[in-house]
Amino acid sequence: MGEVAKSIRNFLFSNMNKQFFTFLFFVLLSAVFWLILTLNETYEKEVKVPCRIVNIPKNVVLTSASIDTVRITVRDKGWMLLSYLYGERRPMLSINFKNYDHGNGGGIVPNSDLKRQAEQRLESSTKITAIKPEKLEFFYNNGERKRVPVHWTGRVIPEQLYFISQVKYSVDTVDIYASREKLDSIKVIYTEPLNYVGFRDTLMVNCRLSHPNDVKVVPERVVIAFCTDVLTEESIDVPVKCLNLPEGKVLRTFPPKVKINFVAGVSQVKSLHPEDFSVVADYLEIEQQKTEKCNIYLRNVPQGVSRATLNSKQVDYLIEDIE
Repeated sequence: MGEVAKSIRNFLFSNMNKQFFTFLFFVLLSAVFWLILTLNETYEKEVKVPCRIVNIPKNVVLTSASIDTVRITVRDKGWMLLSYLYGERRPMLSINFKNYDHGNGGGIVPNSDLKRQAEQRLESSTKITAIKPEKLEFFYNNGERKRVPVHWTGRVIPEQLYFISQVKYSVDTVDIYASREKLDSIKVIYTEPLNYVGFRDTLMVNCRLSHPNDVKVVPERVVIAFCTDVLTEESIDVPVKCLNLPEGKVLRTFPPKVKINFVAGVSQVKSLHPEDFSVVADYLEIEQQKTEKCNIYLRNVPQGVSRATLNSKQVDYLIEDIE
């Protein structure tokens, strides 16, 4: 153990290492002087200042988009700008609701008021050169709301041979707060445009809801699951039924069942039954045309089934009287 300590001591205090540590000391000293000189220069920087509306009456609900920051461009020494950006000197603006409410469902805070309040919270050496936005505008109502459905919008396309079999929402309805005119006009809230292409498995998307600035939506985000399935071609035999058939008569078709060809997801095919489809002939049409064959029509197809077609559009028939 003593030999190891001796070897380390000899290495650290060797002539070459003494020179290296001396060089490193002067490099660090130079870096400190450079940093001091740099921070003592005057710079211009944009600072994000927290902003909030205070003294909101209990019966008032803000419907405008969240006003949480104001971007202020300031000029000062580098060390002061660092304290604004990363230290505890970052100011906060408090907007008194009662001072700017114009009594018609909204209010405006002019740029001059924002600048004056910011100057009161910054150091005297700091100069403000710009404030964004030019003005703060807020909207509110007295708690009036409406519940509307959520629909996704955009481009969501799975891989070839796959299709979207089901869309599930974490919440399929949301509450909106707005003026009476807005509430009456909004029937649905859409998501931000989605763009997802070429996926196979279930796609989970956490997306923001799109809405005007003077409308508040609760919640503002939803999670949507796009469930996929593999497309397959299948067929099923379905009995023919007769519409507008008078009492005492029966329609017999030959064959009594017809084949329907369709495309659906593999998982859905397993749960399909003939009664899920509807193939009909119309007695009134048969009586009017008096032909040897009657027309048949595909009336009902389960949701999720596509490209459904009848194998035959006419069948032989016989109308009998029931004794």
